[in-house]
Amino acid sequence: MSDQLERAISRFRRQPERNGDMPSRVTAAAFRAAVEVRLSNLERELGEVKGRVNGLIFVVLGAVITQVVLRLAGV
Repeated sequence: MSDQLERAISRFRRQPERNGDMPSRVTAAAFRAAVEVRLSNLERELGEVKGRVNGLIFVVLGAVITQVVLRLAGV
């Protein structure tokens, strides 16, 4: 049981870098800056997804309206 626990804990430890040094801790300001950058990227990507979904809805509604008009016209 202790081997399983040790393996589980070791997955959460920081891995040494290629040169053998352990990565340094990040300051709170650097962490906030990194989170802010990631959040702004996420917001931009979400905006892109919203635009694509809106475009898809527009295309589907256009196709439905076209089909209704064609059936009403008897074509």
